[in-house]
Amino acid sequence: MTPRATGLCFSLSAIFIFAMQDGISRHLGGAYPPVFIAMIRFWAFAGFALVLASRSSVGLGATAAAKRRGLQIARGVLLAVQIVVSIFSFSKVGLATTHSLYAGTPLIVACLSMPFLGEKVGRARWIATGIGFVGILLIVNPLHASFDAKIALPLFGMMLFAAYSVMTRLASRTDTAGTAFLYTGVAGAVAISVVGPFYWTHLTPGDWFWMLVLCVSSTCGHYLLIRSLEYLDAVVVQPMYYIQTVLVCLIGVFVFDEVLTPNMIAGCAVVICAGIFIIWREAMAGRARAALEA
Repeated sequence: MTPRATGLCFSLSAIFIFAMQDGISRHLGGAYPPVFIAMIRFWAFAGFALVLASRSSVGLGATAAAKRRGLQIARGVLLAVQIVVSIFSFSKVGLATTHSLYAGTPLIVACLSMPFLGEKVGRARWIATGIGFVGILLIVNPLHASFDAKIALPLFGMMLFAAYSVMTRLASRTDTAGTAFLYTGVAGAVAISVVGPFYWTHLTPGDWFWMLVLCVSSTCGHYLLIRSLEYLDAVVVQPMYYIQTVLVCLIGVFVFDEVLTPNMIAGCAVVICAGIFIIWREAMAGRARAALEA
């Protein structure tokens, strides 16, 4: 296979695994505390990150030598909180609704990139962002008579992940991807271990199996994603996450008997189209900056 085809295979495999992982989190989150589930998952994540860093060409010490250590630690802690919110949202609001709203993350990132990253947001991106927010309103449907306040959970999770994405971009200006990955796993594991043990719960043997699958799938998914970025630019991989949105919605409908309403389908389509446009515009702007610097 060509390098591009290899990268696409790695990224698609990672996306399928992440979709399955969300389905398992939905199952476990309905019976056990989300903090407990996230803690076990982060322990596996941190172990994998430490092994990966120690086996890297520069070694564990050099990988851990972050130039912006405070920012890297904050990223890891924020992601741990976001994952807890996501698992809680999966069980209380549903996979389909949660991921339909999470598709709007690039819209929030576009809004935050100007004040925090110093990026210029042109008229076309602002228009796309506005259209995307209309799609979010279609999904939320606040004018419906039976509007559910629990919809705030995925909205909060979306904003947390957008903040994490902006912090990741900021950290990437001074630290390597290996350093960021190490701090994400270790800082998140340490932070959640402060409160997680208080939520320790007895799992049935069957659910310990699913917890093991969750940990293994998380490790494999991150590894495949890292490998995909060795062959493809991030701008090629990023839009493919919308495939995960579709897969997770299908899991929600066919496995957990969730309902996709017409306004959710329409809103999700609008949000995905707006997000892909914004990602494309960012890629074009990045190439233009690179050409000027060259």
